[in-house]
Amino acid sequence: MASRNVTARGVACPAGQAERELTTPYPEQSGQSAAAKPAGNDETSVGVILGFPPRIAEELQRWRASFGDPLADVVPAHITLVTTTPTRDWDATLRHVREVARCQSPFMVTIAGTGTFRPVSPVVFIKVEDGFGECVELHRKLQQGPLHRDLPFAYHPHVTIAHDVAPESLDEAETVLKTYKATFPVVSMGLYEHDAEGIWQLREELDFGTETDNDARTRFTGAAADRTTDAG
Repeated sequence: MASRNVTARGVACPAGQAERELTTPYPEQSGQSAAAKPAGNDETSVGVILGFPPRIAEELQRWRASFGDPLADVVPAHITLVTTTPTRDWDATLRHVREVARCQSPFMVTIAGTGTFRPVSPVVFIKVEDGFGECVELHRKLQQGPLHRDLPFAYHPHVTIAHDVAPESLDEAETVLKTYKATFPVVSMGLYEHDAEGIWQLREELDFGTETDNDARTRFTGAAADRTTDAG
C-alpha cells in the first residue's frame, strides 16, 4: 500500500532466533499477568497484509470493478497474511508483529493465473507463485502468541479478484485473467485494525529486516522490471 504510518526496523535475526522467540509463551499463556493489558474486556480485531506497488494495485482494482465487485473501491489488492483476528492485548500484538517483520528478509512475489474457491466460497483469485512459501511461513509465525487461533480452513495465499458476484461474472474473471502475470518486490507488511465503523485502518507498516524501503526497492526493482506482463 502506498500509505504508511510508523515504520519499525531492526537487525537481522541469527539463525533460529526468530523461531525461539516466536514460540516463547506470552504472559497470559504462561499463567503470568500480562503487562499493559487494556482495562475491561474490549477486543481489537486486527489483520496483516502484503500490499502491492501502486501500478499493479490500481490495475487489479480496475479489473475487480469490471466484474461488478462492490468491494473494488474500498479493498485494495493485497495478499492476506492474517485474516480478521481478535486480540485483547494490543501492545503484545504489536511487539509480536514487529518481531516477525524484523526477522523477515524482503522477497519477490509473482502472481499469475487464476483459481477459485467455488463451490465452497464464491471467490475467484489470482494465484501466488513465487513467494508462496514465504507467505505461508509468515502466516505461520504471525498466527502465534497473541494472534493464535484455530482457523476453519487451511491458509492459502491468493489475491481476490472477484467475490460474491454473479456466477457469470466469476466465470468471466477466471477466464479473462488466466494469462495475467506480475512480479514485484515485497519489503514490508501492514498491520491493520478494524475500527468501530467497520473500516480497516493501517496502524503500522513494518519493514522487513534491516533494509530501508528505498534500499530494498532499488535492489529488487531492477530484477523485476522486465518480468511483469499484462493480461491479454
